[in-house]
Amino acid sequence: MELSGTPQKTVTAREAGLVACTRCTRAWPLGTDVCGRCGATLVSRDAMSLQKVWALWIMGLMCYVPANVFTMLRTQQLFDVDESTIVGGAVELAHHGALGIAAIILIASVLIPLGKFWAIAFLAISVRSHNSFTSHRRLLMYEIVEYIGRWSMIDIFVVAILSALVQLHGLVSITPGPAAFFFALSVIFTMLSAQAFDPRMIWDAQLNDDEAPEHV
Repeated sequence: MELSGTPQKTVTAREAGLVACTRCTRAWPLGTDVCGRCGATLVSRDAMSLQKVWALWIMGLMCYVPANVFTMLRTQQLFDVDESTIVGGAVELAHHGALGIAAIILIASVLIPLGKFWAIAFLAISVRSHNSFTSHRRLLMYEIVEYIGRWSMIDIFVVAILSALVQLHGLVSITPGPAAFFFALSVIFTMLSAQAFDPRMIWDAQLNDDEAPEHV
């Protein structure tokens, strides 16, 4: 019988002799090659996870730079053509009094992507280095990155809606600029980078930290 308040040791699926299917989450005995429920290949750990994460992360970062430098929105009114970047468009909206929309665009197009880049890089580095960040906090960070990925395309949605609605018989027209293409690629690559990360390595890192000798 265990005493109340006694800390319990975390047991991983590998230590329990199990392997979980990453597609349907069904657990099978360790050594099973194929999931009997969905047919997916079973692996205890993805040996190439970090290589995939960094490759996709770098591609996403490379696309994010031109997404903020090139034109995101091109507005044509008669003979006047106005081109704006993501930040420039948000600043212009703020000048016209649309502070809420400007804040949403800045958060979704600047703060969230930069936060995702930082979080994915931190997770990839933390599972290979000793630090005081607990596994539960790392897992929470991973789940947050996974959750907010679906909201990263809000800027592209705004451009698409404006392009479809604001077409006044040649008087005023709004078309997406080249930045929209690079921004979409950046979002896709960062989402794939987060999905390529094997969260089971978080618990392996915790076990390694627990087994590491303490320096006096």
